[in-house]
Amino acid sequence: MTLSTEVLRKLPKTDLHLHLDGSLRPRTVWELAKEQNVKLPAKTPAELARKLTAGSRTKSLADYLKIFDVTLSVLQVPEALERVAYELAEDCAAENVRHMEVRYSPILHQDKGLKLPDILEPVLRGLRRAEGDFKMSTGVIICGMRNISPRSSYQLAELAIEYRNRGVVAFDLAGEEKDFPARDHRRAFRLIADHNLSSTVHAGEGFGPPSIAQALHDCGAHRIGHGTRLIEDPELLNYVNDHRVPLEVCLTSNVQTGAVKTLQGHPFRRYLDAGLRVTLNTDNRMVSGTDLTKEYGIAIRTFGLTPYQLKRIVVNGFKSAFLPYADKARLLRRVVLEIDTVFMEALPEAYDRAASTL
Repeated sequence: MTLSTEVLRKLPKTDLHLHLDGSLRPRTVWELAKEQNVKLPAKTPAELARKLTAGSRTKSLADYLKIFDVTLSVLQVPEALERVAYELAEDCAAENVRHMEVRYSPILHQDKGLKLPDILEPVLRGLRRAEGDFKMSTGVIICGMRNISPRSSYQLAELAIEYRNRGVVAFDLAGEEKDFPARDHRRAFRLIADHNLSSTVHAGEGFGPPSIAQALHDCGAHRIGHGTRLIEDPELLNYVNDHRVPLEVCLTSNVQTGAVKTLQGHPFRRYLDAGLRVTLNTDNRMVSGTDLTKEYGIAIRTFGLTPYQLKRIVVNGFKSAFLPYADKARLLRRVVLEIDTVFMEALPEAYDRAASTL
């Protein structure tokens, strides 16, 4: 199947795995650093942009995460947090992302003494403004950090619960997987479950299937962030499939972090063929040098997707969103019609054949 970048950009989409501190505009990092007198590892904006993008120098998740030291250095004041949240939504809206869920860990933004609510509220303000300006829906996912005290995760879970009806839609656990098991943070997830809030967990990216099992069985995750190594445990894969647990797949970043060696070696197509609820996401737009349109293009070229398979993936994203059921159902009805319209205009004959196989 051949679809132009413009057609892929027109498709209504979701981005469910999207880190605030990895998805800034490089120029914004430069400007914020100048405003705040923050020293940068570059002398020009162009040099900075190169250093903020993962490339051949990143061999592991740990290497990849080092880049965030720079972005976090300029995200320690409320004005910067509100600005980057708004700009991120604007960038997503430009490629017809209808629903985005932005995740970050407020505990990483306390270098200047801000309290946790003072770190969360600017992001919520920026996203609320963007929703009005760009006619999209957004949500915030609060991240606990594997490599920081489980007590901190509990505090962040309390924060998520406090703001659950004010823009926070879920709780997550992020950071280096190896040597930092999810089960150490289960008290935070127990609190989340007790208050009926949704959750997702980074798992199966920097460690194997046991990490995914802990996310599901110790933490009660409703979605899995990445899940790249799920393929190594067929029984666990069947469990994820049977229970319709969505996978937040991020193709480009999985290569950059060493979760897979090549795109061709990514298990995405095998997951899709097995019937898993796979979604496509960017992870970190700036650090990975990508956007959602690029990720869909990569998936089509690498895995030879048909129009119907592409539609399934897009719809999976909307089905997997942390939205109230009624809102999700209304949104799904609109976007399915829009997807069909985009495809019929771009590939009328091919799409008719694919639809006839349903």
